[in-house]
Amino acid sequence: MGELDEHKLAAWRAFITAHARVIEIIDRELTAAGRLPLQWYDVLIELAEAPERRLRLHELADRVVLTRSTLTRLVDRLEAEGYLRRERADDDRRGAYAVLTDQGHEALRAAWPLYSAGINRYFGCLLSDAEVDTLTQALNRVLDAARADRAGGS
Repeated sequence: MGELDEHKLAAWRAFITAHARVIEIIDRELTAAGRLPLQWYDVLIELAEAPERRLRLHELADRVVLTRSTLTRLVDRLEAEGYLRRERADDDRRGAYAVLTDQGHEALRAAWPLYSAGINRYFGCLLSDAEVDTLTQALNRVLDAARADRAGGS
């Protein structure tokens, strides 16, 4: 590993600041329109894309990068709203699944047009196809390294 130079530090700062600001703006727009908060959307979309629209709670926590305690509180709220339900795992009495409900699926569908417009306005339309390819490749390398590090127990 090399030293962190100013050029890479500037890229890091731009990345985390841009991410935080764009997420904040899109979340504010969704909430103002009476749609799902972005954190809720992120949980529900993972369920929507999972087989049978269900995931073990620990798998869901890994996919949305939340602590288990934060996810538990969020799942409680989503369940109270009727967007998901918990089901006990048949093979493990301590395990549980989060399962997307039809109401949760509809809430996702209602939020998507505004969310996708925000992604395009604050991200997609600002980048060329070549920049998108480069950014995707670079961030996937970062993600792969982080996953490998986590799997290694570090």
